[in-house]
Amino acid sequence: MTAESTVPSPGGQPRAHGFSSVSVIPSRGVAGGFRFPHRRPQPRPASPVPLLAADLAAALLGALALTGSAHHPLLAALLVSASMLLRPRLSRAVPGVLDELPAVCGRIAVSWLTLGALVAAYAPQHALPADTLALGFLLQSAAACAARGAVHWRRRTASLNRPRAALVIGPATTAQRVAAGILRHPRCGVRPVGVVTDEPDGSEGLPVLTTGEEVERALIQNGVRDVLVVHPSARTQQGPLLRALAESGCVVWEVDADSPSYATRDQLAGFACRRLDMGGRRPGSFGKRVLDVLVAGTLLLLVSPLLLVCAVVLRLTDGRGVVFRQERIGKDGRPFTLLKFRTHRPVDEHESATRWSVADERQMSWFCRFLRRTSLDELLQLWNVVWGDMSLVGPRPERPYFVAHFSQTYPGYAARHRMQTGITGLAQIHGLRGDTSIEDRARFDNAYIDNWSLWQDICILARTAAALVRPTGS
Repeated sequence: MTAESTVPSPGGQPRAHGFSSVSVIPSRGVAGGFRFPHRRPQPRPASPVPLLAADLAAALLGALALTGSAHHPLLAALLVSASMLLRPRLSRAVPGVLDELPAVCGRIAVSWLTLGALVAAYAPQHALPADTLALGFLLQSAAACAARGAVHWRRRTASLNRPRAALVIGPATTAQRVAAGILRHPRCGVRPVGVVTDEPDGSEGLPVLTTGEEVERALIQNGVRDVLVVHPSARTQQGPLLRALAESGCVVWEVDADSPSYATRDQLAGFACRRLDMGGRRPGSFGKRVLDVLVAGTLLLLVSPLLLVCAVVLRLTDGRGVVFRQERIGKDGRPFTLLKFRTHRPVDEHESATRWSVADERQMSWFCRFLRRTSLDELLQLWNVVWGDMSLVGPRPERPYFVAHFSQTYPGYAARHRMQTGITGLAQIHGLRGDTSIEDRARFDNAYIDNWSLWQDICILARTAAALVRPTGS
């Protein structure tokens, strides 16, 4: 969990740090340093109410097959409840009812078979005959397909009449090719209106936007709601622009322009795509905060005697100044004060801000070395978690001096700040602590953010706890 060492190079080797201090998160790309003047509301996803109503109506129609059966109202209620719980989940790629026909019919079959099994188990004398089950399945399936088909047809018609304007970001040739492919298939509901690139090559097609002012003008005039990133380099080179577009209300998609390599059902005119998180609030973030407060609060109560003992021993063996406070960079580049037990005394404030302390310095007392080896010096960061400065799981926070340098040197490092920093993370459980590659840490941190889930946080916490109690070298 400790991330302090000499400044590592890309391969993990220590390197002198004679660079000068620059801005915390530098701006690069076509809209470097540009901020859109206002935030538009995020486009609302398609309402689930029409499909919910279609499934409910189909379940009620299927329940007509139960007429004449014992406890008919109860059985109908159970059928409707099971049908609502087993509704198929939609993705952006589903254009019509035929695509979801197997899922719809399969879940309806499970509902009827489960209902039949329950009745046979608890009231054998009133078991539902096979013809009743078959009739109910057929009625509900036909009604569900018809109702869902009507909903999909209406949505397709609306998307054809009011396609969503989009900007395509990437190398000019690739971006124009993807835009042309999407324009040839208006049924996808997206209409590219411009190409954003740093180096236009003079190719014909959509207007090429090369400045932040041109992007802003296109954003406002066309009501742009989608951003399509068609090359991996654009994620790092145009990172500030993508975040600014996301903050203005656009949805950012990464499109595979060459091969369907993404393991996703989402497609756009035949191109595999996936939605990128650019730092906005995502489903489950409230659960992450609840997990942080519950776990951190409980741990603080449990380890408070240990914290008191560490503070007393540290005061007796190393003098005054038990708690170490240091400015770190958190989510969205905002600074906060990180708390730790003091294990090393820098010469002055400049050294504290610009030099990574070394874990095995000779002047460190035996107790300080013990705190470092066991990561007990990190326990005070539980207060940072409770206060909301940090999370239990996330990219490790760093000082402004090093954030500025690493953001310029390593692609994707600045993108780590789109999520709350943490005490532990995916990089740490893969051994990326101390004198290890910053490039590898940034890659693991961004992979964690791109694929975040509450379950992943729980797994990382469990693996961190296992690593703490595992004997060294095992």
